[in-house]
Amino acid sequence: MKKINYLRALILMASIGSVLAFTIAPDEPKVQNKIIGLWEVGSGKARVKIVSYGEKFAGRLVWLKEPTYPDGTVKVDKNNQDESKRTVPLLGYTNLIGFVDKGNSKYEEGTIYDPENGNTYNCVITMTDDNTLEVRGYIGVSLFGRTDLWKRVILKK
Repeated sequence: MKKINYLRALILMASIGSVLAFTIAPDEPKVQNKIIGLWEVGSGKARVKIVSYGEKFAGRLVWLKEPTYPDGTVKVDKNNQDESKRTVPLLGYTNLIGFVDKGNSKYEEGTIYDPENGNTYNCVITMTDDNTLEVRGYIGVSLFGRTDLWKRVILKK
């Protein structure tokens, strides 16, 4: 009798354990969106780190070829139309915001800020391959705009 109760208890515990393991097991890991990463702009003057926030994507300046002015002071957003932002350092500045993955390697509904002229543009990003972005800034319709090719930066370990 003791042997049967022991086996029943063992089977019951194993069943409960497998049910619990199944119900609290972590979800499958999400596949990271390919746009996430470090990108160098076409001129080679800057690098932008693209990250996700919620269901959207944004990018910020994380490297500048020339991070300081000739006098040694840190480069700031001196061309911003908002005077209160003209003393904000460019390094760390969010210049891409609001992009939504529309499928087919297209990211839309976002804007890009150009610190060289202080203007913000509507923007569409197309990933032409795993290491290349076509970044098109425009006013109104995308026919009237400019496209820049960004390359993924792969840091050596």
